[in-house]
Amino acid sequence: MSGEPSRGSRKQLENILTDASMSRGNRIRRAALIEMRMLVKLAAPAVVGYMINYLMSMSTQVFSGHLGNLEYAAASLGNTGIQVFAYGCLLGMGSAVETLCGQAFGAQKHELLGVYLQRSAVLLTMCGIPLAVIYACSRQILLLLGQSPEIAKAASIFVYGLIPQIFAYAINFPVTKFMQAQSIVAPSAYISAGALVVHLLVSWVVVYKMGLGLLGASLVLSISWWIIVGAKFTYIVISPEFRRTWTGFTWQAFAGLPEFLKLSASSAVMLCLETWYFQIVVLIAGLLENPELALDSLSVCLTISGWVLMISFGFNAAVSVRVSNELGAGNPKSAAFSVIMVMMLSSFISIIVAIVIMCLRDRISYAFTEGEAVSRVAVGCGWQQFVAYVNVGCYYIVGIPLGVLLGFKFGLGAKGIWGGVLGGTCMQFLILLSVTIRTDWNKEVEAANKRLNKWDDKRKPLLENEN
Repeated sequence: MSGEPSRGSRKQLENILTDASMSRGNRIRRAALIEMRMLVKLAAPAVVGYMINYLMSMSTQVFSGHLGNLEYAAASLGNTGIQVFAYGCLLGMGSAVETLCGQAFGAQKHELLGVYLQRSAVLLTMCGIPLAVIYACSRQILLLLGQSPEIAKAASIFVYGLIPQIFAYAINFPVTKFMQAQSIVAPSAYISAGALVVHLLVSWVVVYKMGLGLLGASLVLSISWWIIVGAKFTYIVISPEFRRTWTGFTWQAFAGLPEFLKLSASSAVMLCLETWYFQIVVLIAGLLENPELALDSLSVCLTISGWVLMISFGFNAAVSVRVSNELGAGNPKSAAFSVIMVMMLSSFISIIVAIVIMCLRDRISYAFTEGEAVSRVAVGCGWQQFVAYVNVGCYYIVGIPLGVLLGFKFGLGAKGIWGGVLGGTCMQFLILLSVTIRTDWNKEVEAANKRLNKWDDKRKPLLENEN
C-alpha cells in the first residue's frame, strides 16, 4: 500500500524529534529532510492535478470565446460567477472528509475512511440539488443583478449544461480527499491529464464541427468531470492500494448525516467567505469613476491569482494531510514541525511570486498574495468553524469597509480597494498564525482521538469487498 512508506517516515520523524541524544541542530536538519520529502511527494502531483482541472475550465471558455464576444462574456460569467459559487460550496464541504479521513488514516482506523467517503458523497449530492435549482434559475438571477438580457440569456444556456457538473463535484471532492489522506495523489494527476486530452478533442468536435455552441461546450465540460470521477472511483475499487480503506458500499453512509453536515457546513462557509470576498471586491471596483481600467487591472490580478491558487491548492492538500495524519497517529511534535515547515515553504513561495510580480510591475498594475497555508493547517486540525468566524471579521468587517474607504473617500481607486483586501488578508493571516503558534499539539491529538472515537463505526458494510 502506498501509505506504508509514509507511515514509516512519520514514525521516524517523531523518533528524531523526541531523541534527546542528538543535538538540536542535527534533529532539525534530519527532520527537515524527511518532512520536506513527504510534503513535496504529496504536493507535486496535487499541483499538477489542480492546474489541469483549471486549464480544462479555461479551455471551455476559450472555445466559447471563438464563437463571438457575446458567447465569451456568457462563458466567463458562467464560469467565474455561478460555477465558482457551486465549486466553493462543495469543495468547502468536502474539506470535512479531508479532516476525518486524514486523522483516521493516521490512527490506522482504515475501515472508517470508506464510510467517511460515502457519507460525504451522499451529503454533497443532497446539497447539489438546491445548487441545481439555482443553476436552473440563473437567467432570472443574472437579470436581478443588473446584467443585460442578452448576456443573461446566453449565460443561462451555458450554465444549464453545467448542471451535471454539480453532481460530479459532489462525488469528486470526497473521492479526491479520500485518496489524498492516504498519500495517493499521482493517479489523480494522471487521470486529469487523460481527461484533459479527451476534453479538448471532444470540445473541438462538439463546438465547431457539430455546431452545438455554448450548451455543447458546457455539456462537454460536465462530461469530462464525470470521466474524471468514474476513473478515480474505478481505480479505488480495483487497486490493491485501497484494500483496507475501501471495503464496499455500506448503509452507514446514511447515518450521522446531521453531525457530518455541521462539520461540512463550517468548511463550506470558511472557503466560500474567502471566495466571495474577492468577487465582492470586483463588484465594488465596477462602481469607480473609471471602472474599465479598474476591472481590467483586477482581471489580470485574478487571472494570475487563479494560477497561483492552483499551486496553493496542491500544497494546501499536502499540508492538511500531513497535519491530520500526524494528529491521528498521536504525534504532536511531528504535527507542530509540519506546521513550521509549511510556513517556511509558504513564505518561500510567496517571495518567489512577489519577485516575479515586481519584475513585471510595468505590465501588472496591482497584485497580492494570500496566507493560505495556515488556513489549511486549520482543516487538518478541524478548526473550520473558528476560521469561518475569523474570515467574517477580517474580510467583511475590516477588509471590504477599509477598501471602500480608501478607494472612494480617499480617492485611491483600485489601489485603495486592493489596500483593503491586503489589510483584511494580512489580519486573517496574523490571527491564524498567532493561534497556530500558541497551539497545544498534545491537546489537538486528544481532540483528534475523541473525534475518531465519536465517528467510529463497527457495523459491517452492506457490500463487502472480498479482496
